[in-house]
Amino acid sequence: MPKGFLDIVKNVHQNGSNAGDEYGGAAGKDGSGPPTGSSGNFMFATGIECSYPTIDQGRTRRDQLEECGHYEHWRRDLALVKEMGLRVLRYGLPYYSMHQGPGRYDWSFADEVMAEMRRLEITPILDLLHFGVPDWLGNFQNPEIPLHFADYAEAVAKRYPWVRYWTPVNEIFVTARISAKDGVWNEQRRDDRSFVTAMKHLVAASILANQRIAHLRPDCVIVQSESAEYTHEARAEVSREVTLQNKLNFLSLDLLYAVPPDTDVGIYLLDNGMTREEYDWFLVGEPPGYQVMGNDYYGRNEHILLPDGTMMHGEDVLGWYQITRRFYERYKKPVMHTETNTFNADLAPAWLWKQWINVLRMRQDGVPVLGFTWYSLVDQIDWDIELGEKKGVVNACGLYDLNRQPRPVQRAYRQLLEAFGQITIVPHGEMFEIGDRPATLKVEV
Repeated sequence: MPKGFLDIVKNVHQNGSNAGDEYGGAAGKDGSGPPTGSSGNFMFATGIECSYPTIDQGRTRRDQLEECGHYEHWRRDLALVKEMGLRVLRYGLPYYSMHQGPGRYDWSFADEVMAEMRRLEITPILDLLHFGVPDWLGNFQNPEIPLHFADYAEAVAKRYPWVRYWTPVNEIFVTARISAKDGVWNEQRRDDRSFVTAMKHLVAASILANQRIAHLRPDCVIVQSESAEYTHEARAEVSREVTLQNKLNFLSLDLLYAVPPDTDVGIYLLDNGMTREEYDWFLVGEPPGYQVMGNDYYGRNEHILLPDGTMMHGEDVLGWYQITRRFYERYKKPVMHTETNTFNADLAPAWLWKQWINVLRMRQDGVPVLGFTWYSLVDQIDWDIELGEKKGVVNACGLYDLNRQPRPVQRAYRQLLEAFGQITIVPHGEMFEIGDRPATLKVEV
């Protein structure tokens, strides 16, 4: 009986073992092991909760950096990031206290913490505006905010020229909604015209800041963190209001990336104070730099409107994958899962793995997902009521509690990092590693 090919191979190569892919795009690795900081690595991150809106008609400032103890424990917090094996940190400087007037800045805290971050070789995704502005700028109804904020962004980029990753304005849609439509923060308005005004000022601020940063760092990477939200109707007749609301969830990114909104959204904007000239300005083109679409997802982001008009949480009806897929198909931008957590410390490990499976499925379907973030490093205060009242309730959503002791999700995240910490951004991603070339014009073909 003639020998088969495998018999011949085994005769020549002993056991016939087949070498892996060490000479191909995967470099012979399965992606396991803690992150190395290589430019081709998927970006595993955490974040420092840094919200600072005002409540009580501007009389009370909710500074989460203070309330969660970061000003006191910042060295320990950065050390914990390093000890976790994480190389990337979403970090927000306290804009409201740093920008003290036109051309005047207080760098005392920022210089110390940024120097330590650099020493520890932690890559910051630097967040410049997180839900609030300095007292002297008032609130998001102020049309001067975009230019003053752009000045601040330029000053920060000049001060820390080694920073490449930026989030100019965190969660633009959420900022505008809670401040000007829900009546909880800052201007505490509850009308569509105020919402549109806040929206256009926030998007303009992001665009102008992006331009200033890119002038100094043409290779900047802009990670635009935005909330992935959706409202389901458990009613036979779908309402125009909810249909419009689900379209408005795209509004900040439509204006930021120069994607024409749906007709009813365009009419809504013009009916509520956006001029035709402003509309045209937003749609000229997307900002410079490498643009990454960050989607934040919490179970409380999904809602179900019941027949009696009450609203309930709709956790995981669609989930991060389905909602983010809708955003990706609209904007065709590389994706990052930029925030997630749950307030139940015992359930947090399961939530972490569920979110990670969403990321893996997105990657398997060919969508370039660049990173994943558990937000935040330590527990938060009063986020169960969106910071609306100063009650001091601890939300057990951190990798560590407020005493900087690990929670169960910390161990789960370490396990995840050991299993996946060296995967590439896309399969065979070594061919596509981020270099230091400036971003160039994006052309659809």
